[in-house]
Amino acid sequence: MAIDTTETTSASPTVHSPLGTRLSTRDKLVLFVLCAAQFMVALDFSVLNVALPVLGKDLGMSQSALQWAVTAFALPSGGFLLLFGRIGDLYGRRRLFLTGLALFGTASLLATFAWDPASFLTGRALQGLGAAAIVPTGMSLLTTTFPEGPARDRALGISGTLLSLGFTVGMVAGGVLTDVLSWRSTMGLLSVFALIVLPLALGLLPESRTPDRPRLDVPGAVTVTGGLLALIYALSTAAERGFGGADVIATLAAGVFLLAAFVYVESRAHAPLVSLPMLRRRTVAWGNLGGLVTFSMMSTVVFVLTLYLQETLGLSAFETGLVFGVQGVMSAVAGVYAPKVIGRFGARRTLVGSLAGQGLFVAGLVLLNAHTWSVWLATAAISLASMCHLGAIISYGLTVTSGVPDEEQGLATGLVTSTQQVGITIGIPLLGVLATTSSDLLAGVHTVLALDAVIVLAAAVLVATGLGRDRSRPVEAEALGLR
Repeated sequence: MAIDTTETTSASPTVHSPLGTRLSTRDKLVLFVLCAAQFMVALDFSVLNVALPVLGKDLGMSQSALQWAVTAFALPSGGFLLLFGRIGDLYGRRRLFLTGLALFGTASLLATFAWDPASFLTGRALQGLGAAAIVPTGMSLLTTTFPEGPARDRALGISGTLLSLGFTVGMVAGGVLTDVLSWRSTMGLLSVFALIVLPLALGLLPESRTPDRPRLDVPGAVTVTGGLLALIYALSTAAERGFGGADVIATLAAGVFLLAAFVYVESRAHAPLVSLPMLRRRTVAWGNLGGLVTFSMMSTVVFVLTLYLQETLGLSAFETGLVFGVQGVMSAVAGVYAPKVIGRFGARRTLVGSLAGQGLFVAGLVLLNAHTWSVWLATAAISLASMCHLGAIISYGLTVTSGVPDEEQGLATGLVTSTQQVGITIGIPLLGVLATTSSDLLAGVHTVLALDAVIVLAAAVLVATGLGRDRSRPVEAEALGLR
């Protein structure tokens, strides 16, 4: 059963559907609303990608500045995730979730009618702030509604699949809307989506919070939020001006200092924002490393391929969207089979294998050239890499959240989603700059893709070593109800 009181959390045994039973109709509707919100955020990340070259020309943004269309969203969404996840735990996940939806929809309208780069980037930043409230509270509502085991595994599998599907629909819809209408319609689509999801969430979602009400860890919140914002800003600014600028060096140093201060504060806080013992768990630490790498490196691949397909091969926004549409279809297929693979081999092995596969297929993209046949290589390699990427998304989420008590699920899922958003943010500034600032775009793309593949393959080795051998017997697919 879904949570039916505003004063309890799903830590109580009365709030869960029994492990062996089917989901109730209400549970399915709750899952639909939560997944729809995650789908919307994924849509936001991808719907604008294929429109970037057109958007830049319309608003007067340089090629090197285009990454800010992505970063302006990811900066607040990554920086505030942990804080908002904890606020939701303490003061009501549903309340913050609904607030985030309302802000997201309003910000999408601002981005739709933006008249210059500043107004557009303001809308994107407010979208990111709304997403920072939606994502951790939505994931916490999901993991506290569905107990650990088959029910949660299925729910997370569906959520991961729809996350990938949202990316796919966004790429295809972005291409169609940009060609038929304009890039502005991509932002308008998001405002319409939020308008549909908000009333459904208002009527269906139960309130959920931790049973005790500890004081908010203000010093921890200030240091981690400030540290993440400073670090992400420094990396993003370096994409335009390099790492030698005084502002880049200052904000980078500030970010490192604040994050170090955060660790110190948390080690002495009575009710820490992040439990350091949780971070010392192998599954949490190494699982999040795998998630950070798979998100950051795949976002980089998508970014540089978008530029390559349109600038080097001369494809239209619609044709570019079709390439990524094939990628998304294959990811959706992977989403169907990934839970079965996890059921057979376990989440840890699936995570390592998925990272290795992603790295190998990205390495194949280094063979791209200026000939038109390369579009087929790009389509095949990015599709296969994305299938592995989807497997890594689902398996790292399961790896990190397994064994975490319900009262700390907000913290655990906040870490998971922070990893996701920070990964999306740092990949493009760190590697994408090598393509956007190169005098030869194709050579820059080759460099980025080669480094990308090396990083993912190295991460696969590190995660495999860090997690160690999983001696627990993998749950068979039949036990998960997936066959």
